[in-house]
Amino acid sequence: MEQVDTKKKILIVDDEPNVRRLSRAILSKKFEVFEAENGKEAIEIANTQKPDVILMDMMMPKMDGLTACHAIKKDPNTKLIPIIMVTAIGFELNIRLSQQMGATGYVTKPFAPQELLDKIGEVLLTP
Repeated sequence: MEQVDTKKKILIVDDEPNVRRLSRAILSKKFEVFEAENGKEAIEIANTQKPDVILMDMMMPKMDGLTACHAIKKDPNTKLIPIIMVTAIGFELNIRLSQQMGATGYVTKPFAPQELLDKIGEVLLTP
């Protein structure tokens, strides 16, 4: 029986439609892409779709990225999903906070397409 090559799933979480559109354009060639516009939606989609990686904006309405990251990492069903925080603010404090909440990586906006692909590649290769 022939094995079907399925694309890895990426969840893009950002309240800015343009950022989601740009990220989707970069990633949809290699990955199956899902989108959420806030942390609450991210938690729901993480539970239903079980993405291989989540790209999470930090500052969003309804629920911010750090809170959503923490909730996803506390849930036994989603705790192993790597989360890359994506934010316009590259302060050392934000990097440390995101790591404390369970984030695997960190990318600062604006990002180059290759930078985003490289970071996802690193996370997917990390056991």
